[in-house]
Amino acid sequence: MLAEHLAPHACSGERLTMAVELAEIAAGLPMAASFALVSGISGLREGRRRASLNEAMHELRRPLQVLALSLPGEQEEDGACDSSLRMAAVALDRLDREINGGAVERDRESVAIEPLLRNAIRRWKQVVALNGRTLRLRCAAADCAVAGNEFELNQALDNLIKNALEHGGGALTVDAREIGGRIRLTVFDEGWLQTPQRSKGTDLRERLSGRTRHGHGLRVAARIARSHGGSFGLRRSGGRTEARLELPLYRMEEKG
Repeated sequence: MLAEHLAPHACSGERLTMAVELAEIAAGLPMAASFALVSGISGLREGRRRASLNEAMHELRRPLQVLALSLPGEQEEDGACDSSLRMAAVALDRLDREINGGAVERDRESVAIEPLLRNAIRRWKQVVALNGRTLRLRCAAADCAVAGNEFELNQALDNLIKNALEHGGGALTVDAREIGGRIRLTVFDEGWLQTPQRSKGTDLRERLSGRTRHGHGLRVAARIARSHGGSFGLRRSGGRTEARLELPLYRMEEKG
């Protein structure tokens, strides 16, 4: 009788609510048996979900490996592609730990501001140019550093640049300066001078952009700012958008 009841659920692709399904399965069974059955079903579903995530991760890792091995020498010297691939590799390793267990490393170190920003400019300069825009750096904090995780800080900067590229207009500027014992990193655009006529990109570019999902990048930036003892703010004025990270200052000469 129970097998007959379970068979349609095992074969059907319909998504029934957990409450109804478990109530039907557990009806008439002793409490201990019901609990064991529910736990078993939950474990099975979690196992299938983990297997699906691992397969998706494997399929993502494979093309990234091919790209890394196929990278032309001149692009390696430029550093933009190599930097992006390294970030993707770290992100995949962290995803692996989140799915399969293991501590996610969040080491803190002295991260110099100017090299951090210049690497971000290299990663995004060509993408910005392909969108008919320009990207410039203003750094008044060349001798400064913050204590943090370089990968996470790169993540935050990339998300702010991507957000300005997709939702702003005109030239993009990455600005860094020391204010009141903190480092202020700001990414801003010039705003739309008129109603934007956004050209639709190729199918591949659209699928990789993630434009159908809004707000994730800014939430990532805000979370990283908080984890580094800093803050995140977003301000819009006259069509212009300004995204700001403020992080505790760590001077290079004070190290050790």
